Amino acid sequence: MTSSDVSHRQTARDLMRSQDWGVLATAMPGDGHPYASLVLVAADYDATPILLMSDLAEHAKNIAGDDRVSLLFDGTRGLSSPLTGARLSVQGRAERCNDARLRDRFLARHEDASQYVDFGDFAFYRVVVARGHLVAGFGKIEWIDRGDLLYSASEAADLNGMHEWEASANRHMNEDHSDAIQNYAQNLLNGQGDGWTMTGCDPEGCDLRRGADVLRLAFPEPCHDPDSLRRQLVALARRAAVQHPET
Repeated sequence: MTSSDVSHRQTARDLMRSQDWGVLATAMPGDGHPYASLVLVAADYDATPILLMSDLAEHAKNIAGDDRVSLLFDGTRGLSSPLTGARLSVQGRAERCNDARLRDRFLARHEDASQYVDFGDFAFYRVVVARGHLVAGFGKIEWIDRGDLLYSASEAADLNGMHEWEASANRHMNEDHSDAIQNYAQNLLNGQGDGWTMTGCDPEGCDLRRGADVLRLAFPEPCHDPDSLRRQLVALARRAAVQHPET
């Protein structure tokens, strides 16, 4: 695998992790005509997309008859020439799933969803990824299979184990190290203003939010346990403080 291949695969996974909404396409019953609309998205620890939908939504009705879906992640927002930016179309099957981990990951990223998540007609889905099609600018186009698109569990001791300590890590950072989070956002990621919070951590980075704005902070090295996460966050905090010493 060339360095370009690795770069494309990382770009694709970064898109899946960094975007908090996407465009979901499903097949209408009968003629199978494509139906696409905006949905809120979160990511599991391996970057598997997580959705929350009402049974009354057209998407949910379509998935009940044909679970094949396509989900577009758009990284071109804000660019003067969108076609020069990166976007990823993920193909897979939508699987209804009531895993508590998915619920926690989604609600941490989309706090407003707590207002309706427990309505009887809402359910969580995970997109069982088959492959993705990355367009990262002119001439940078590649189909990426599932094994290269998702973060492999073989690279971690236990991805599921993160659920046991991620919430505690987020709470600790938001309550005790808010200044570091502001430095991450402003000094490392060019985020504007104060009030940034940490909404999630995974082996490859953490997610920050301020109102409607989201930022993705990548780790220099993967973390798979609380100690490695702490080391990554401390190192990044030091780098962020040095970036603008006056802060």
